[in-house]
Amino acid sequence: MEILVLLKQVPSTEALIEVADDGVSIKTEGLRFVINPYDELAVEEALRIREAQGGTVTIVSVGPAKAAEAIRTGLAMGADKGILVNPGDLNCDGLAVAKILAAAIKPLSYDLIIAGHRAVDDDNFQTATAVAELLGIANVSMVIKQELLDGKIRCQCTVEGGTKTVDAPLPALIAAQRGLNKPRFTSMSGIMKAKKKPLETKSLADVGIDIDGLQPLVQVKALRLPEERSGGRIIEGDSVQAKVSELARLLREEAKVI
Repeated sequence: MEILVLLKQVPSTEALIEVADDGVSIKTEGLRFVINPYDELAVEEALRIREAQGGTVTIVSVGPAKAAEAIRTGLAMGADKGILVNPGDLNCDGLAVAKILAAAIKPLSYDLIIAGHRAVDDDNFQTATAVAELLGIANVSMVIKQELLDGKIRCQCTVEGGTKTVDAPLPALIAAQRGLNKPRFTSMSGIMKAKKKPLETKSLADVGIDIDGLQPLVQVKALRLPEERSGGRIIEGDSVQAKVSELARLLREEAKVI
């Protein structure tokens, strides 16, 4: 089973995010970057399939040279090799990234592609689906369980209020949702082995991409931090009934929610 994993490096969800002076990006100095948590689920699922059925796991990513760190983490988890396409100074939206990924994947041999269903930095939910469309293969999103059958994959997916079961022919792309698995920790031996595993860095020219076709269709106009919330209020009263009456009055007259 030849499996590809789409991976993105994102700021740590525990990091303090600040808006840069240009108002449309974030400050990256001193910021810790990690594997996108949903892509980490994808790496883990790929490794479990390989352990059960054999084959290889290849990580494919688009990003600056620094993104190699995230790929190395995936290699330390157990993936076999990595490919990083560096777009240089090009400003890429989700569709542009999908085009680059698809171009890098087309010459590769694969039975299954696994990605996270979204990235926690831009939250556009688009890239994995667009890659599947560009490659002309089936796409199944929000996957919390999968089973490989004869020539197809059966997935259990989350939907509003429940789950659904979807069958898709291979090759296919599935997008991981929380609940699919619990990613393993990297070991010291895994980290040492990762340093010797192949990680190929390519340019846009190497994957045959025309820069003119990558101009972003989506532009960030402004970034703003959420407004700080005011502190809570403690409702005073001589009895429970008095407190409930005061709460109802505040909800009706001040909050205007009832």
